[in-house]
Amino acid sequence: MKRFIEKEVSKATLLVIQGVDLGTRFKLGTEPAGVGRGVRNEIRILDTEASRRHALISFKNGSYIITDQNSSNGTLVNGTQIQSIKLNNGDHILIGRSLLLFSNQSIDEDSRYMAEKVDLISNEESHHSSITHEVNHHFDSVILDTADVSGIIPQHEVQNDLQALYRVAEASVSPTISQEELLKRILDLTINTVGADRGCMLITDPQSGEILPQIYSSREKIKAGSRMPVSHSIVDYVLNKKQGVRTSDAQRDQRFDGGGSILQAGIREAMCVPMQGRHELMGVIYVDTTTSHPESLLKNGAVEKFSEEHLRLLVAIGRQSALAIENYRFQNAMLKAERFAAMGQTIATLSHHIKNILQGVRGGSYLIDMGLNKSEEDLVRKGWNIVEKNQNKIYHLVMDMLTFSTERKPALEPGSINTPVKDVYELMQARAEECGVKLKCELAEDLPDSVFDHEGIHRAVLNIVINAIDAVEGSESEGIVLIETTFLAKSDQILVMISDNGAGIPEEQISKIFNLFESTKGARGTGIGLAVSQKIIREHGGEIKIESEPEKGSRFTLSIPCLDEDHPPVATL
Repeated sequence: MKRFIEKEVSKATLLVIQGVDLGTRFKLGTEPAGVGRGVRNEIRILDTEASRRHALISFKNGSYIITDQNSSNGTLVNGTQIQSIKLNNGDHILIGRSLLLFSNQSIDEDSRYMAEKVDLISNEESHHSSITHEVNHHFDSVILDTADVSGIIPQHEVQNDLQALYRVAEASVSPTISQEELLKRILDLTINTVGADRGCMLITDPQSGEILPQIYSSREKIKAGSRMPVSHSIVDYVLNKKQGVRTSDAQRDQRFDGGGSILQAGIREAMCVPMQGRHELMGVIYVDTTTSHPESLLKNGAVEKFSEEHLRLLVAIGRQSALAIENYRFQNAMLKAERFAAMGQTIATLSHHIKNILQGVRGGSYLIDMGLNKSEEDLVRKGWNIVEKNQNKIYHLVMDMLTFSTERKPALEPGSINTPVKDVYELMQARAEECGVKLKCELAEDLPDSVFDHEGIHRAVLNIVINAIDAVEGSESEGIVLIETTFLAKSDQILVMISDNGAGIPEEQISKIFNLFESTKGARGTGIGLAVSQKIIREHGGEIKIESEPEKGSRFTLSIPCLDEDHPPVATL
């Protein structure tokens, strides 16, 4: 079985956007892949309503084909039951209660290629005389104020309906609110527009398929412990028929069985519409009234509050609400998939690096054990040096992880930045000699005192010095790493510069070098150190600049504002 989450998405994938496997992404290759809940499937769906061997996805003539394998509940593509069909980018596949999104990146690449065929002509070649009318970006408000359908629906009703739909659509694309808050806004707007006394939304659970009340709203103040009686008969009717209904006398409406419950609830008028999504029913919107209305007298002397226009509006709102729920679930699935991918990438990278460290510890331990057995002190010392070196690697790795993963304010203390820089120089002397690298330090004597996080600056400089030593280790000519400090009085900046004469950094990697887990050192690097250094310097309101030339080396310049205790740093993260 191949069920995994990858660092890079393949050309074609299936993303679970609804169901128990929400957020799981499956890679599709050229080999046939079984889909179902059986353990032998390449794409295993943990859905009790999926068959053990539900469907088969195969690659033929450059396209993916999905074929139903005589499943008990069938396979639906874009809401239509299929036996075998070619998959297109963006298709939705329903297997049991799980909804999968098919994506093929090659189509997007073709679109980018076709975009190269578009050419924007210069202003000199345009013909302003051909423009006959202009409107500004506020035209949407004008439409809402002036819309009219003469002789069909009164103008004020059209305006209200358009305004309601406009606000529903606007709320549906808001990225800052939760699904519950979004639906509550839509329901409040609906109740005010159609003149209902109360309403609720019953949403289908994506895993169990059970429809449950989720959102409730009322014009009147909600009493503590009070519950809204909803006509189960009307809801069931809408779910079965999948069409909106309106009743002006719910207690006598022959379409609804169980009139006793309606009578008991005191419902006079009611409307209920399906929330039909692109491919399945997401739930229902239910509104009702238990009061009389002073307008629209009927022949029998009763009054009605809801009209056919209100029902049509409610159907449109139900559709918009369903699409909003689908989009919200899709975004959640995408976010969950990205989190899984980041988690997998982090674990894989750290595990690989920790494994290398442990191998060094085991090698050193073996030498220590051998030296103790043979009573050879030199062998024990050699083994201990290896263990100590890898112990330091573990320490630096853990400290980098802690520094990067937590939001923190620098622990500012007065002093000279020369102090932590000199500490790094002295600490790395032995490491440089061991690697055959000449480590030099030139500190500016006129460097003014500042307030800064001593431990943070120490770690930021240390990470870059370690990288510089690694960059020149084993080079044919003598490797040199130079640490310098200087003060720019004009900009009030303290500079810490780390230079090496190594092979340099390729130009295409410079823009990515501070990305987490981007390492140019292969198995020797974690890709955390430079990201941590940048984070620390930015916490001080500074920045890191890179200059590099092939075969001539690189220079990292840490620019740190000269601060006093009355002027704390301004983080730029």
